[in-house]
Amino acid sequence: MTIVIAIDGPSGTGKSTVARGVAAALSLPVLDTGAMYRAVTLAALEAEVPLDDAEACAAIARQCVVTLEDGGVTLLDGRDVHAEIRGPVVTAAVSIVAAHPPVREVLVARQRAWVAEHGGGVVEGRDIGTVVFPDATVKVYLVAADEERARRRQRDELAAARNVAVEEVKAALDRRDAIDSGRTVSPLRPADDAIVIDTTHLDVDTVVADVVARVRAAEASR
Repeated sequence: MTIVIAIDGPSGTGKSTVARGVAAALSLPVLDTGAMYRAVTLAALEAEVPLDDAEACAAIARQCVVTLEDGGVTLLDGRDVHAEIRGPVVTAAVSIVAAHPPVREVLVARQRAWVAEHGGGVVEGRDIGTVVFPDATVKVYLVAADEERARRRQRDELAAARNVAVEEVKAALDRRDAIDSGRTVSPLRPADDAIVIDTTHLDVDTVVADVVARVRAAEASR
């Protein structure tokens, strides 16, 4: 039986942390689809292609080899780019590149191939439950208050030695939310049958336990 757990939601809601926790609890591999879009964005920036050129960005996506290794390491054509793709330049540009339908077509195919190769997994992103795996075993959509999301992302920035005011982080999140929610293909939104969890006042262990219980219940009912 193939188990696919889709975890979607905007930045700062805890997707990556929850996905890793659920994957560990269920002994499943985890796929961070956002890292794939970030790696393609970095490749486009390095190739100096216009980010608003959908076909040019799609050509980059088709050409580059993105490998996601255990431990959160992302390789772009064999080079470790984990730190680079989390930096402010890629973060500011990724929603532009990710909005292009031909780019999404390339990466969605790779995401589905990854799950087929691994026999299932925990997949996190922004359109997993709605587009990539609409028949996922369990679909989860995480949300959190805007202020809490901004504080979480600011902590990430400080941990990476980037001193950014929380107001600046919140403005960047607002811009990305607008782009991700407003794109014509695969907009950011919960699937109709997704479980919406507000993580504002919940610790990670509580959210992970909730999701794991739902997965086990779904398996038992099959």
